[in-house]
Amino acid sequence: MARFGDGLALGPDLLSSAESAVRQAMAPLTGRADLMCVFITGDDPDLVEAAARRAMEVATARTIIGCSASGVIGGNRGVEETSAVSAWAAMLPHARIEPFRLDTLRTDDRLVVLGMPEGRDDDVVGVLLADPYSFPVDAFVERSGDVLPGLPLVGGLAGGDVRGSTRLFVDDEVIDSGAVGVVLGGPITAATVVSQGARPIGPSMAVTKAEDNVLYELAGAPALDKLEQIITVLPADEQELAASGLLIGVAMDEYADEHEQGDFLVRGVVGADTDNGAIAIGDVVEVGRTVRFQVRDAGAADEDLAELLERFDLSPVGGALLFSCNGRGRAMFPSSDHDVRTLRRTFGPAGVGGFFAAGEIGPVGGRNHVHGFTASILAFGADDDA
Repeated sequence: MARFGDGLALGPDLLSSAESAVRQAMAPLTGRADLMCVFITGDDPDLVEAAARRAMEVATARTIIGCSASGVIGGNRGVEETSAVSAWAAMLPHARIEPFRLDTLRTDDRLVVLGMPEGRDDDVVGVLLADPYSFPVDAFVERSGDVLPGLPLVGGLAGGDVRGSTRLFVDDEVIDSGAVGVVLGGPITAATVVSQGARPIGPSMAVTKAEDNVLYELAGAPALDKLEQIITVLPADEQELAASGLLIGVAMDEYADEHEQGDFLVRGVVGADTDNGAIAIGDVVEVGRTVRFQVRDAGAADEDLAELLERFDLSPVGGALLFSCNGRGRAMFPSSDHDVRTLRRTFGPAGVGGFFAAGEIGPVGGRNHVHGFTASILAFGADDDA
């Protein structure tokens, strides 16, 4: 019995594409979909909204969520910067599915997020789709463990060229700000994986002096001196990679004997100060943490995703949601199909749907984070019961 399906339709007539993609996704199912995700790429936000409403009319799913995007994934393909609609449908008859819509309220001294369901003991995973212009997604995701302890969040930042052009959908609502999603609980089998696509260069080093996101010393020496020592002995091609986009990884397990590819939370190196030898990075790192510089290219990204999927402990997979960075498609690989086809080679005939995100959400080292240049995956087991 098929419990998952996906569909993809291209063309300027987004209403027809929405209807086609939804029907494709529902076709393999032997009953009503309990959850449907719809992702739409289009130049006109009003037309995207109309297409979303058409998808809601055609679908008979218990819960529908989705968003606008710069590209969509479905039908074993990735499509970027072309009018298209992808749909993904799942039968989860024993699951508890709680859709939500998040808004923000500014008080005198802070921004409060409203609308998140209360955590329950049988929560399994949450899917979060956010507007990058109006919702404090970084802060919310980083602190989600305090509000929803142990709940992994997977998803992405929706696409929109300017503030107000993003569209988010949940059930019969279409909104242009905030965030939407679902919490899934009960007897379902689900697992997450985040492929950051970077490979380490140089040795692992302890942070010996730091303040906020500025690293002053690594292994007892000025951080910039350490970086220059590493760069100068690299092959020419890796020096070019470092020059075009240097990264740094923060070890997730300080007690590991060695820290290799995949053992780090990867963040960007955003600046350097030659006067004091400091390096600024895209996260706050405490003194005593282990870090290692990283580079990213197509080869590293391909290898990382393939290895993570080979070690994936959920088998067989019935369906999966894929949130791939909008810098990973044609900007990194020969085609936009790379990530979805890698999943299908590993998972077999599982229904896979998703979109190219402006930032990906997923857990690394047991904590939820917002990433860049990653593939964040939520996979469901083929069986009904956990």
